[in-house]
Amino acid sequence: MTAPAPALDLTALVRELVGRSTVSGDAAAQRDVLGLLTEVVRERAPHVRVTEGRDADHPWTLLRTPADPGRPQLLLACHVDTVPVPDAGAWQRDPFGADLEQGRVWGRGGSDMKAGVVAAVAALATADPQTPVALLLTSDEETGSQGAAAAAAAVEGLPVGAVVVPEATGNQVVLGHKGALWLAVRTAGRAAHGSTPERGHNAVLDLAALLGRAGGALPLRTDPFLGTETWNPGVVSGGTVFNVVPDRAEVLVDMRTVGEGADLLAWWRAQPEVADVEVRVDLPPVVTPTDDPWVTALPAAVRPTPATYFTDASVLVRVVGGAPIVVWGPGTPAVMHAVDEYVEVAEVEQAAAAFAGVIARWGG
Repeated sequence: MTAPAPALDLTALVRELVGRSTVSGDAAAQRDVLGLLTEVVRERAPHVRVTEGRDADHPWTLLRTPADPGRPQLLLACHVDTVPVPDAGAWQRDPFGADLEQGRVWGRGGSDMKAGVVAAVAALATADPQTPVALLLTSDEETGSQGAAAAAAAVEGLPVGAVVVPEATGNQVVLGHKGALWLAVRTAGRAAHGSTPERGHNAVLDLAALLGRAGGALPLRTDPFLGTETWNPGVVSGGTVFNVVPDRAEVLVDMRTVGEGADLLAWWRAQPEVADVEVRVDLPPVVTPTDDPWVTALPAAVRPTPATYFTDASVLVRVVGGAPIVVWGPGTPAVMHAVDEYVEVAEVEQAAAAFAGVIARWGG
């Protein structure tokens, strides 16, 4: 008789994941972690069915119990990628050392969102095989939910009844967040010698004029729950060398939206300086009603404000047929993407127990 697999050591698994660099865009590293997590689940729940995405650049894995596939599924959705560590020397600890100190696991991805991944994996591994529950593991969330987009067709084929996205919320239930519209806005000029700028047309000056006007002219909207839309010119580039009038310039704009982004996109395209606008990311906002019966029964406090970041929920909301979606997981939002990121071990344990309880009560 085969001996049962040992109980899952949550702290050890968090440390294992944090110790692995899985920066967005590194498909191989992310695929390795997807494989590791699949093994962890299958060791404890060999009945779990596995579907692996075939997208070479944006891998994903869907794990689900063998319950009647016609019953509504409770879906947990997590990403395994992280943002980079641009300056490891600024950290007090090795960002991939996964040090365990003061009841915290320290390192990149601790809160965003490897702790949430571990809590979800632990809950699925102990779920009753006849409870219809699924876990979606995605890649490249940080660069526009590309892994979730690759998995969307597989999720659309499931009868999803509710969704938990275990991002860092300090284990409070959060009912939504703004969408994201990321644009590359370009201006075009005419090159000339830097000593005779009157013979050319300066694309950088055009871009500067455009950005100076945008703050007061963009048609930003306000939603009672989500708040007011924002815009941020995150990267500006243009020209080649000092003594040439630049014939091109570009700004990468991060806009957080409360509705469809068509009006904002139209504004940028209508400006006289603009030669081209490329849409890099277009994700809708997510809002779940506070009086949804499933939400009101969850064993956690509901935060009255939205998350400040977007999640894979912006992709899933398009394919789950109106099912309620909550962002709810362990971790501290203030340390996401920050130097000296960490997660509280107690929060991971609390989340794993809460998710297991919600699964146990899920009737489908």
